[in-house]
Amino acid sequence: MKNLKTVLGAVLVAAFLMSAMPGDNAITREGATVIVNTESIGKSIKGYAGATPVKIFIEKDKVVKVEALKNQEGPKYMAKAKKLLTKFEGKSVQKARKQKVDAVTGATFTSEALVKNVKKGLEYYQKNK
Repeated sequence: MKNLKTVLGAVLVAAFLMSAMPGDNAITREGATVIVNTESIGKSIKGYAGATPVKIFIEKDKVVKVEALKNQEGPKYMAKAKKLLTKFEGKSVQKARKQKVDAVTGATFTSEALVKNVKKGLEYYQKNK
């Protein structure tokens, strides 16, 4: 009976902890770094050829790095567009969310989708951190 109570208690604690976290695995942690992956939360955001997910690395409420993830955009266009991701680095999450980033000429759809993904990810982070 005592073992049953211990097991039930552990199950309840695990269920509570899991319910407190978003269920889509969009936010993970590696030490002091919070990583937001927009594959699930930004799947409706499309570039020229499809979804353009990103990973956003955040430490102490500042954007440390943004990486483009696997996508169907043309390599030439993605190479141009992903340069704008550095514009978010070093900024607080709040400032990065509000900042205006112009699309890259010649890769407009791709760059606009990347920016939308970053902003969607930062908004998600603020709601779920």
